[in-house]
Amino acid sequence: MTDSVPADPAATGGADLPGPADPAGWLTLPDVAERLELSISKVHQMIRDRELIAVRRAGVRRVPADLVANRNVLKHLPGVLNLLADAGYDDEEALRWLYEEDPTLPGTPAAALAGDQAREVKRRAQALGF
Repeated sequence: MTDSVPADPAATGGADLPGPADPAGWLTLPDVAERLELSISKVHQMIRDRELIAVRRAGVRRVPADLVANRNVLKHLPGVLNLLADAGYDDEEALRWLYEEDPTLPGTPAAALAGDQAREVKRRAQALGF
């Protein structure tokens, strides 16, 4: 008997995957480089330094577009990513945490990072480590 290989959720819509549900909500790394007016190697460095998060979707590394707004990475994103990594979260888990609906915030932590609740998101991410 052979094991069946599960279908790639990203190819079938990816509704159960963290991050933007709409494919237009994702940027490829070259798109991020263009939006930030940086070289692609600098974008790779930002990912390694946890200044930006990228995950594979349909075999291509992508970044949620709303984390790269106004030609800048959201101000508090690097701090939150480092706090989540310190709490033991890998990139997929961090992305899931960022895009999980939270009734005590205006939507998701990712959405709150772009608004007045950014410090609260950082506080909650810090609390995960304890």
